[in-house]
Amino acid sequence: MTASAPLTEGLVPNAATLSEMIPGVDAQAFRAAMRIVATPVTVITTGAGDARHGMTASAVCSLSDQPPMIIACVNSKSAVLPYIRANGCFTANFLAEAQSALAERFAGMTKIYGPERFELGTWGTLATGAPVLHDALAAFDCRLECEYDSPTHAVLVGRVEAIMHEPASRSLVYAGGRFSFPQAL
Repeated sequence: MTASAPLTEGLVPNAATLSEMIPGVDAQAFRAAMRIVATPVTVITTGAGDARHGMTASAVCSLSDQPPMIIACVNSKSAVLPYIRANGCFTANFLAEAQSALAERFAGMTKIYGPERFELGTWGTLATGAPVLHDALAAFDCRLECEYDSPTHAVLVGRVEAIMHEPASRSLVYAGGRFSFPQAL
C-alpha cells in the first residue's frame, strides 16, 4: 500500500480555492441535487470473526479492468475506516433489491453496530478474509492498493482479488432519500 496523498495535489492550488471555483453552491443545494440521482447501495466490510466491521457507501465504482480495481469513498470520520487501513483489505458488497434491511442496518438506522450487524444475512469470505455477503448482487474482495485524502473523505483504491455475483437479481439503489430498485434494466 502506498502512502496517502491529497486528492487535490496537482489539481488545484489549495483547498481554500475550492469554494472560489464553485461559487453559489452550498451544501444544502448540493445534497438536494445529489439526492435525486440513484446510486447503488454497497456495504463495505473488513475484518474477521468478532472483529468484523461494515458500513454502507454510495460512492463505489470501477476504476480499471487491467488490473481489476475499484474506488470506494469513505468518510474520514467513519468508525470503519481505521479497520480497513489496519486490515489492508475490504469487500464491496453491492446489495440486491431485497436487501434493504441490510442497508438500513449497515447505515446505522437500526442502532446496531460492530459485529452484531453481521447477524443478518449469510456471510463468508473469499481471498482477503474480509466478510462477503453470499447473496449480494455482486461482491468485490479487494486488497487496499492505495488511498487518497480529500478534505472530507478517504478515496480507497482496491485491487480486486476475487469476485462473486448473482446476475439474476436486481440492484438496490438509493434515490430520493429511500432505498428502492430500478424498474427496468
